[in-house]
Amino acid sequence: MHNCSYCYARSLLDFRGLWNAENPRVADIQKIRRKLEKVPPGTILRLGGMTDCFQPMESQEQITYQTIEQLNEYGIGYLIVTKSHLAGEERYRKLYDPKLAHIQITITCFDDKKALAYEKASSPSKRLRALLKLQEEGFDVTLRLSPLIEEYLDFDYLNRLPVDKVLVEFLRVNGWIKKWFPDLDYQKYVLRQSGYWHLPLEEKIRILEKIHLPLTVCEDVTEHYEYWKQHINPNPLDCCNLRK
Repeated sequence: MHNCSYCYARSLLDFRGLWNAENPRVADIQKIRRKLEKVPPGTILRLGGMTDCFQPMESQEQITYQTIEQLNEYGIGYLIVTKSHLAGEERYRKLYDPKLAHIQITITCFDDKKALAYEKASSPSKRLRALLKLQEEGFDVTLRLSPLIEEYLDFDYLNRLPVDKVLVEFLRVNGWIKKWFPDLDYQKYVLRQSGYWHLPLEEKIRILEKIHLPLTVCEDVTEHYEYWKQHINPNPLDCCNLRK
């Protein structure tokens, strides 16, 4: 598994003894099919919400591949969110239906060595190549900065990238995050909501001003989300800004 240090699923399950990175459970493709049979055509399902749908084991198990085959068969749209370069491999590019597929590839740091300290996913450079290849072939692709950690992001490098869309999701902080990122300045995270500490809106706006690419913001804080809807997000009804 990627087993990222900041993973929210890991933070919720690890202390309960339910997180097994060495022997993760594989989804049952027959159960997936039965559920998909009940989904109305025109729906868009998200693959890779709490956990990544392109874990390294996908190379052997092919569960995501088979799921996408079924989504194509039923005419159900799908939003793939991943930290893996596998999503850009040729066999998947041939599989995706351009009318149904939306792909978001997450990068939190462009320095391969630094990212390896807290992510065991594909290197950022591999992910970026996958993203650009998918974009080149005409798919609806977004570079997802999630979570955005200002101290880890090279904004000059980001702004030189030929990417069409960027999605930002800011870091939310709890004790688990502080354990894995002791070098961050947590004094800035002064807003408390739903068990997490968040940056204030003015601090988020300051950070976004450093990004000179088309962007949208995914937000947990209700008041902040209303601001992004009115002032930043191209589609106020869809913070993912999926292509129609």
